Amino acid sequence: MPTVLFVCVHNAGRSQMAAGFLHHLSSGKIRVLSAGSEPADSLNPGAVSAMAEEGIDISQRVPELLAVSAVQESDVVITMGCGDACPIFPGKRYEDWDLADPAGLAVEDIRPIRDDIKARVLRLISELLAPQ
Repeated sequence: MPTVLFVCVHNAGRSQMAAGFLHHLSSGKIRVLSAGSEPADSLNPGAVSAMAEEGIDISQRVPELLAVSAVQESDVVITMGCGDACPIFPGKRYEDWDLADPAGLAVEDIRPIRDDIKARVLRLISELLAPQ
């Protein structure tokens, strides 16, 4: 089973939405991790609301501190604006998703970010679960 790690600074918006989509849309066929280089105290309420509109509840998630072990055990590491905080290990697939930060935005402004994340997650699923 492939493992994907989503990393952003606060682990309160983008990475949590991506993790929620991947967990939901992969039907448990992909192990999902998310973390932040400077985790917030709680999730972005707008991100929680935007995901609820998609039928995905991320309200019980808690921002986590990025651990080297999470990177080591992942097959794919997707960063979202965390800069150089993510350690690099040979043999891992790294992607940087250039996404706007939803911090402080209203839910109507978060929806386009959410929809962009969903499209990227669907593409990732098709790549990871494609027959070899």
